Amino acid sequence: MGFAKRVRQAFKRMFDSIRNEKVKNNLLQAIPFWVASLLTGLIAVLYTKLFSYAERGTLYVVTHHAWWLFILTPLCFLLSWWMVKKFAPYSRGSGIPQVMAAIELATPKYVQKVGKLLSLRIIVIKIFSSLVMVLGGGVIGREGPTIHIAGSVFRKVHSWLPGWWPKISRKNMIMTGAAAGLAAAFNTPLGGIVFAVEELTKTHINYFKTALFTAVIIAGLTAQGLLGPYLYLGYPNILHFSSYVIFAVVLVAIITGLAGSAMAKIILGLLRWKKKFNSWQQHALYVLVCALIVVFIAFFLDQTILGSGKTLMTQTLFTDEKYTPWYSAGFRTLGPILCFTTGGSGGVFAPSLSAGAGIGSMLSGWLHLSAVNTNVVILAGMAGFLTGVTRSPFTSAILVLEMTDRHNLIFHLMLASMVASIVAIIVDRHSLYDHLKVDYIHDLHHEDEETKSQKNPIISS
Repeated sequence: MGFAKRVRQAFKRMFDSIRNEKVKNNLLQAIPFWVASLLTGLIAVLYTKLFSYAERGTLYVVTHHAWWLFILTPLCFLLSWWMVKKFAPYSRGSGIPQVMAAIELATPKYVQKVGKLLSLRIIVIKIFSSLVMVLGGGVIGREGPTIHIAGSVFRKVHSWLPGWWPKISRKNMIMTGAAAGLAAAFNTPLGGIVFAVEELTKTHINYFKTALFTAVIIAGLTAQGLLGPYLYLGYPNILHFSSYVIFAVVLVAIITGLAGSAMAKIILGLLRWKKKFNSWQQHALYVLVCALIVVFIAFFLDQTILGSGKTLMTQTLFTDEKYTPWYSAGFRTLGPILCFTTGGSGGVFAPSLSAGAGIGSMLSGWLHLSAVNTNVVILAGMAGFLTGVTRSPFTSAILVLEMTDRHNLIFHLMLASMVASIVAIIVDRHSLYDHLKVDYIHDLHHEDEETKSQKNPIISS
């Protein structure tokens, strides 16, 4: 008898001994969420550490042998793209649209399609592809991939449940996993909950609120237990900021909302243009060109284009180098466009935050704001740019709030996010994730039609 089967039988005997049927069912329904949350926290911690080591590797190369980038970056970009194309095509990009598509398809009819979007193979390739890209200086983040990984973990745990286990909604399981993933990635439990409610769920939260809260707590505590109770950014000084800074907050929100939405629009345009490529050589050439553009900018113009952008955020918030030049903000916006469209794994959460920070820093320099007021505008810019990309204003505001623990800025951050969300509609009515979700669902249906036509050539003819 296999080990897994013996464990299932032991659990069954233990729970059969519990006489209160309601208590037994509630406990049985809670256990999969607890197990998946614990696994998500552990994987998120490991991924965070590996991602940090990869970024340090890039920094070492830039500091000591910058010319190596002309070899390292193209190789890493090509390898990252090849891994995804060869082993798990749906592991490309951020991962959030894949989770959204999986939630929409989470019915018995589309079990196989959900399996293509969320799986153990997705987890492995997602991690390795993104690590390789960031080692090469890729302008990507780990937060979207962590959400994709968490959704895959929760979906897999759900698939392991034996037939006698009380029924648990696959859709709720995946949504809860995504929230736990965001909470573990940023150490932002409220952000994870708001993200699930605002971005992922179309059902009433009462149906799964206990599971959602529990999963976020367990995943977050697991990450904190291993990494410590850290803040993603720290405690920027915003004591005694001026009341008139509200005007700068509105201005930066308008600029970042338009810029974030424009970046998403360009990414979508390039991805759809790439679908016209007829050979892998064309894709490889595109990846190579993107890598060389990133290297050229980093070597000759501005090294801050490399990586997730956390260094730029901490520099502008915590040092005397408060004001970045206009081209730095521009490169931080261009970087995600080049890297995200290569087809490798990597998210746009952190790069979007850093682009918003760059715009806020640049604008503060133009307006000659004090250091304290500059910090306020930088944080507002971060929330505004992320909103322009995701169209999730409350999630963006809460994330920036929790990453800095600056609760007296809650109204400024929410104002910036709401203004950015409104002006972003001028560029596109829908978010990057909404568009990509539709594309992924279309691709899955198209693959099914092709498979059926190959099995039934008479019908297809």
